[in-house]
Amino acid sequence: MTENGSDPKHASEDSRLVSLEERLDRAEAAEAKRSGVKPPEADANYRLGNRVLAELLGGLLGGALIGWLIDRFADTSPWGLLGMLALGVVVAFRNIFRIANAASRGSGGSE
Repeated sequence: MTENGSDPKHASEDSRLVSLEERLDRAEAAEAKRSGVKPPEADANYRLGNRVLAELLGGLLGGALIGWLIDRFADTSPWGLLGMLALGVVVAFRNIFRIANAASRGSGGSE
C-alpha cells in the first residue's frame, strides 16, 4: 500500500460509490416521474381555487346569515334575507374579481 492515495482498492471503492450515486439519482428521477410529482405552480393554482371558493361561499353564507338575523329581529321576512343575500353575492364576486386581477398581474400577463 502506498500513502499517496494510489491504492487500487481505494480507487475501486470510489468508482463503486460514484456508480451507486448515479443509480440512486436515476431511480429518484424515475420515481418522481412515476408518482407524478407536480410542480409548485400546480399547488399555487390549487390554493388560488380554494381561495375563490371560500370567498364565494363566505359571501353567500354570510349574507344569508345576516339577512336571516335581520328578518328574525326586525320581522321583515323575507326582505332582509333577500337583500343581504344579494349584497353577499355582490361582495363575493367583487372579491373574486380582485383575486383574479392580482393573479393575472402576478403571472406576468404582459401582452
